[in-house]
Amino acid sequence: MVEHTAAVGDANWNSDIETARVVSTNEIEWFAIADVVIVGCGGAGVSAALQAKEEGAEVIALDRFSGGGSTAVNGGIFYGGGGTRWQREAGVEDSVEDMFQYLRMETQGVVSDAVLRRFCENSVDDSEWMARHGVRFASRVYPAKTSYPHTSYYLYHSDSSLCAPYRDVAKPAPRGHRAFMPGTSSAEGYGAGLYFPMQESAEKLGVKIMRNAEVRRLILDANGSVLGVEVDWLPEGSPGKAEYQRMTQRSQFWTRLLPPVYPGGALTRKYGAKLMAKASDIEQRSRKRIAIRAARGVVLSTGGFVYNQRMLASEAPAYAAGMPMGTMGDTGAGIRLGQTAGGAVDLMHHCSAWRFLNPPAAWPQGVLVNAKGARFVNETYYGAAIGSTMVEQHGGKSWLICDAELIRQARQQIRHAEILPFQRYPAMLAMLFGRTKARTLDALAQKMGFDRQVFAETINTYNRAARGEAQDPFGKSGNELHAFERGPFYAIDMSITSKYQPLPVMTLGGLKVDENSGHVLRNDGSIIAGLYAAGRTAIGICSNIYVSGLSVADCIFSGRRAGKHAAHNT
Repeated sequence: MVEHTAAVGDANWNSDIETARVVSTNEIEWFAIADVVIVGCGGAGVSAALQAKEEGAEVIALDRFSGGGSTAVNGGIFYGGGGTRWQREAGVEDSVEDMFQYLRMETQGVVSDAVLRRFCENSVDDSEWMARHGVRFASRVYPAKTSYPHTSYYLYHSDSSLCAPYRDVAKPAPRGHRAFMPGTSSAEGYGAGLYFPMQESAEKLGVKIMRNAEVRRLILDANGSVLGVEVDWLPEGSPGKAEYQRMTQRSQFWTRLLPPVYPGGALTRKYGAKLMAKASDIEQRSRKRIAIRAARGVVLSTGGFVYNQRMLASEAPAYAAGMPMGTMGDTGAGIRLGQTAGGAVDLMHHCSAWRFLNPPAAWPQGVLVNAKGARFVNETYYGAAIGSTMVEQHGGKSWLICDAELIRQARQQIRHAEILPFQRYPAMLAMLFGRTKARTLDALAQKMGFDRQVFAETINTYNRAARGEAQDPFGKSGNELHAFERGPFYAIDMSITSKYQPLPVMTLGGLKVDENSGHVLRNDGSIIAGLYAAGRTAIGICSNIYVSGLSVADCIFSGRRAGKHAAHNT
């Protein structure tokens, strides 16, 4: 891991987080005192709060907005395996060992084998723990490969486990558990089924959730231990609070309405920013600064920083043109808070970028090439494996090569009733307006500016594999391949700047943490007493590569870990 430091006032700070305040406990008037204070009440935060409360701690959870974070607005997928109740009900055979061996290939040492195995061993318990707190799952399996199944299915292969070489190392199993919410039609709506039952359970158990409470700095003692936090809070009954909440909700809607690269996307984001500026004016007039004491520990769980455009451009510039996946709370505040106490960070340049090619099922039979016309990935892989490779190794540029037959099949497939609108319409637009057409492959190479010799070799190698004359160098076989023999031929833009195939992006870097406790670490490896981090604020299971549901699963795992340890910290 590479050391990366930043400080308040640096050119690359790009945050409103302030320098930590150093005091003695009797120098400050505490507005409230709790055993454990949670900063950011999304998936990881609510998990930490619930676990700490179950351990007997008094808990205050603070959220910049109303709670939920990215977990509440995502596709509602929890990555679970090793024989969960819903896998067993569906007749799916899965083992901890197969789950571990598969994820070991994906995580590439970003966490130790010991903690990865613990994550897999705890998966069944984590899913049952969520169920006890009101989250509902179901067991109808979608058996084929897809980026996201129709709403009538609740268990699917949300990773690359069906693809070579993964399937040759570990037995594939559907591990994507979608929250059971009958009648929900939008993919984003399912996230509510994961988050809000846990939030309701937390409040019933006595967790105090303070909304519209923005933590601006940490409070430390002279030894660098964390005592608490300073918060800019907009209390209930404050002048203009109802208008503030309305403005922030509308801002969130307009900011997330269209991808930045879509026609009109820049305008909707600009309007969203204008509404947020109005909400901020209300805040500045009405909120007050308070101090909250954490007797045993502060847990930082504010998510990543994908919605902080300046910070993203500074830390992960290769991904700045992508479509942010998250919420307006993903500003990097928790990461920056940890850094003001001396916390070390890593992988700040690294993001997940999701270039899904399925559906339509015909697309992965095509050839994905870079700016030179060279193939660089197995097209059947999970979208993050394709997208991150494209951005980090090929400048964010790629085109999917298809012939007339694959286009015909794809157009037919996207009309199927089980294809969801967010999958259907971008694919239709890409095949209508986001493609270049030519009668021959050589003419297509000329139009696209590919190296004609490289492109010809790419297609010849692929055709030989499709005809069974050689092995595919990227591991595809059988009906995963398609021979290009009759034109016309097409190149569909799949780049990070594609107007019709937006590239969703989320940040994966964060604070380094002790893998046994969740304590934030300094650069020298020592722990910061009283400070923990969880979810996308921290380095975790999915910090190398993301598969659907793995971030939520890591939020549950790391949140429970931090909450449990903080509750017993003395």
